[in-house]
Amino acid sequence: MELIINNLSKTYSNGVAALQNVSLTIPKGMYGLLGPNGAGKSTLMRTIATLQDADEGSIMLGDLNVLENKQELRKVLGYLPQEFGVYPKISAYDMLDHIAVLKGLQTGRKEMVEALLQRVNLWDVRKKALGGFSGGMKQRFGIAQALLGDPKLIIVDEPTAGLDPGERNRFYNLLAEIGENVIVILSTHIVEDVKELCGQMAIIDKGRVLYAGTPDNALHAISGKIWKKSVIKSEIESIQNNFRLISTRMIAGKPMVHVFNENEPGNGFESVPGDLEDVFFAHIKGAVEA
Repeated sequence: MELIINNLSKTYSNGVAALQNVSLTIPKGMYGLLGPNGAGKSTLMRTIATLQDADEGSIMLGDLNVLENKQELRKVLGYLPQEFGVYPKISAYDMLDHIAVLKGLQTGRKEMVEALLQRVNLWDVRKKALGGFSGGMKQRFGIAQALLGDPKLIIVDEPTAGLDPGERNRFYNLLAEIGENVIVILSTHIVEDVKELCGQMAIIDKGRVLYAGTPDNALHAISGKIWKKSVIKSEIESIQNNFRLISTRMIAGKPMVHVFNENEPGNGFESVPGDLEDVFFAHIKGAVEA
């Protein structure tokens, strides 16, 4: 089963074109949707999740026309939005059971709730109030509610923002396990999320798809074209004027610039193996053609 998005567009009443002819084919497994804040990722996720309408275009999940059969899509959808609210005084078990009732799950509900709490490693704290959960525990609870009803499509929007490294790694492991059997769309501005988890990815900015394919192919396209140089702050403007500057990073307190250039730029630059962060910035800055 594939999710096929074709020429999807959305312009808000204030004139902002949030999506511009977005077309993607998303197979089973982990799919990374990478873009800066405000790129249109959340608009795309909400549209796929049938929480808002598109102006134009279509979305097909297998044979299901998503935009024309919203209720049918919701039966097979698991959704963890960027802002996931919980009732702070209710226990994890009671809240998950309540959500299961709201989803219309009756047969085997108790067994399903218990199995999901164990799967996301929250069984030992199932009686604890959600208000006392850490950020990582709340996200794992969010995944548990998204998995209710055995969904075929799971959407997670900025799931690792605010998590510490240990919680992030636990969350990575959980998502990787889930992505073995269903379509999981991971929407994020954190390059590391996609690097760790996704065999397929897209880069989106200002409502447009700048790249769609594998991380390996994206890395191959910039191979031998990324150059670095340690500079002082006053040099950055000159480099920006004379080279295709894609990023500036602080290394040991000093700026390290990365530029995109087909050939050796000279001027003290050294070749550096491009990473997925270079891929991301090269596309966002327009150094690589979509």
